[in-house]
Amino acid sequence: MTHKIIGKYIKELKFNIPNPKTFFLLAKDIANYKINIDIKSVQVKQNIIEVLTSLKLTPVKDNFDKIDTKIVFSTIVEFNNENLAKEEMEKTILVNVPSKIYPELRQIFIFLFENSGFKDIKINENVDFEKLYKMRKVQ
Repeated sequence: MTHKIIGKYIKELKFNIPNPKTFFLLAKDIANYKINIDIKSVQVKQNIIEVLTSLKLTPVKDNFDKIDTKIVFSTIVEFNNENLAKEEMEKTILVNVPSKIYPELRQIFIFLFENSGFKDIKINENVDFEKLYKMRKVQ
Protein backbone atom coordinates (compact mmCIF):
# COMPACT_ATOMS: atom_id res chain seq x y z
CA MET A 1 0.00 0.00 0.00
CA THR A 2 1.36 3.40 -0.98
CA HIS A 3 -0.57 5.41 1.60
CA LYS A 4 -2.41 5.31 4.90
CA ILE A 5 -5.07 7.52 6.42
CA ILE A 6 -3.66 8.99 9.62
CA GLY A 7 -6.62 11.21 10.54
CA LYS A 8 -10.03 12.42 9.47
CA TYR A 9 -12.49 14.99 10.74
CA ILE A 10 -15.29 17.36 9.75
CA LYS A 11 -13.51 20.55 8.70
CA GLU A 12 -16.56 22.63 7.80
CA LEU A 13 -20.25 22.13 8.35
CA LYS A 14 -23.00 24.40 7.08
CA PHE A 15 -26.65 23.51 7.47
CA ASN A 16 -28.92 26.53 7.15
CA ILE A 17 -32.68 26.44 6.63
CA PRO A 18 -33.56 30.15 6.64
CA ASN A 19 -37.26 29.94 7.61
CA PRO A 20 -40.30 27.65 8.06
CA LYS A 21 -41.52 28.34 4.51
CA THR A 22 -38.25 27.03 3.09
CA PHE A 23 -38.43 24.01 5.39
CA PHE A 24 -41.89 23.04 4.12
CA LEU A 25 -41.01 23.75 0.49
CA LEU A 26 -37.88 21.64 0.77
CA ALA A 27 -39.86 18.74 2.17
CA LYS A 28 -41.95 18.59 -1.02
CA ASP A 29 -39.41 19.97 -3.52
CA ILE A 30 -36.27 18.04 -2.62
CA ALA A 31 -36.09 17.05 -6.31
CA ASN A 32 -35.13 20.69 -7.04
CA TYR A 33 -31.74 19.98 -5.49
CA LYS A 34 -28.81 17.89 -6.60
CA ILE A 35 -25.77 16.60 -4.74
CA ASN A 36 -22.38 18.01 -5.68
CA ILE A 37 -19.15 16.32 -4.67
CA ASP A 38 -15.87 18.17 -4.83
CA ILE A 39 -12.37 16.97 -3.97
CA LYS A 40 -9.36 19.18 -3.30
CA SER A 41 -5.98 18.51 -1.76
CA VAL A 42 -3.41 20.51 0.17
CA GLN A 43 0.14 19.46 0.94
CA VAL A 44 0.74 19.58 4.70
CA LYS A 45 4.29 18.20 4.90
CA GLN A 46 6.71 16.29 2.69
CA ASN A 47 4.67 13.05 2.50
CA ILE A 48 1.43 14.23 4.05
CA ILE A 49 -1.58 15.49 2.08
CA GLU A 50 -4.92 16.77 3.34
CA VAL A 51 -7.74 15.57 1.07
CA LEU A 52 -10.85 17.75 1.34
CA THR A 53 -14.01 16.01 0.17
CA SER A 54 -17.11 18.19 0.16
CA LEU A 55 -20.73 17.25 -0.24
CA LYS A 56 -23.16 20.04 -1.03
CA LEU A 57 -26.82 20.24 -1.86
CA THR A 58 -27.33 22.77 -4.66
CA PRO A 59 -30.58 23.97 -6.22
CA VAL A 60 -31.37 23.05 -9.81
CA LYS A 61 -33.44 26.24 -10.25
CA ASP A 62 -33.00 29.74 -8.82
CA ASN A 63 -36.58 30.89 -8.36
CA PHE A 64 -37.27 29.75 -4.78
CA ASP A 65 -35.95 30.08 -1.23
CA LYS A 66 -32.93 27.87 -0.79
CA ILE A 67 -31.33 25.94 2.00
CA ASP A 68 -27.57 26.17 2.37
CA THR A 69 -25.92 22.85 3.17
CA LYS A 70 -22.32 21.81 2.85
CA ILE A 71 -19.98 19.46 4.64
CA VAL A 72 -16.23 19.41 4.09
CA PHE A 73 -14.54 16.27 5.34
CA SER A 74 -10.78 16.37 5.85
CA THR A 75 -8.74 13.21 5.44
CA ILE A 76 -5.06 13.36 6.29
CA VAL A 77 -3.08 10.92 4.17
CA GLU A 78 0.53 9.87 4.59
CA PHE A 79 2.34 8.53 1.55
CA ASN A 80 4.98 5.84 2.14
CA ASN A 81 7.00 6.59 -0.96
CA GLU A 82 8.52 10.00 -1.76
CA ASN A 83 9.08 8.95 -5.36
CA LEU A 84 5.47 8.08 -6.04
CA ALA A 85 4.42 8.85 -9.61
CA LYS A 86 2.24 11.96 -9.96
CA GLU A 87 -0.56 9.96 -11.59
CA GLU A 88 -0.59 7.37 -8.81
CA MET A 89 -0.75 10.10 -6.15
CA GLU A 90 -3.52 11.85 -8.07
CA LYS A 91 -5.52 8.62 -8.29
CA THR A 92 -5.08 8.06 -4.54
CA ILE A 93 -6.37 11.58 -3.82
CA LEU A 94 -9.27 11.50 -6.29
CA VAL A 95 -10.34 7.84 -6.15
CA ASN A 96 -8.94 5.76 -3.27
CA VAL A 97 -9.39 8.20 -0.38
CA PRO A 98 -12.88 9.44 -1.35
CA SER A 99 -14.02 5.84 -1.91
CA LYS A 100 -12.91 4.94 1.62
CA ILE A 101 -14.44 7.93 3.41
CA TYR A 102 -17.62 8.46 1.34
CA PRO A 103 -19.82 6.06 3.36
CA GLU A 104 -19.00 7.96 6.57
CA LEU A 105 -19.45 11.36 4.89
CA ARG A 106 -22.82 10.28 3.44
CA GLN A 107 -23.96 8.95 6.82
CA ILE A 108 -23.19 12.30 8.51
CA PHE A 109 -25.03 14.26 5.79
CA ILE A 110 -28.11 12.00 6.03
CA PHE A 111 -28.02 12.22 9.84
CA LEU A 112 -28.25 16.02 9.61
CA PHE A 113 -31.27 15.87 7.31
CA GLU A 114 -33.07 13.15 9.26
CA ASN A 115 -32.61 15.02 12.53
CA SER A 116 -33.94 18.17 10.89
CA GLY A 117 -37.22 16.49 9.98
CA PHE A 118 -36.43 15.16 6.48
CA LYS A 119 -36.93 11.40 6.55
CA ASP A 120 -36.95 10.82 2.79
CA ILE A 121 -33.57 12.27 1.86
CA LYS A 122 -31.95 10.12 -0.81
CA ILE A 123 -28.23 10.35 -1.42
CA ASN A 124 -26.52 7.74 -3.56
CA GLU A 125 -25.08 4.99 -1.43
CA ASN A 126 -22.22 4.48 -3.85
CA VAL A 127 -20.28 6.92 -5.96
CA ASP A 128 -18.02 5.58 -8.70
CA PHE A 129 -14.99 7.78 -8.05
CA GLU A 130 -12.99 5.72 -10.55
CA LYS A 131 -15.47 6.60 -13.31
CA LEU A 132 -15.45 10.29 -12.31
CA TYR A 133 -11.64 10.25 -12.36
CA LYS A 134 -11.55 8.74 -15.86
CA MET A 135 -14.14 11.25 -17.14
CA ARG A 136 -12.01 14.08 -15.72
CA LYS A 137 -8.92 12.77 -17.54
CA VAL A 138 -10.80 12.73 -20.86
CA GLN A 139 -11.90 16.39 -20.54
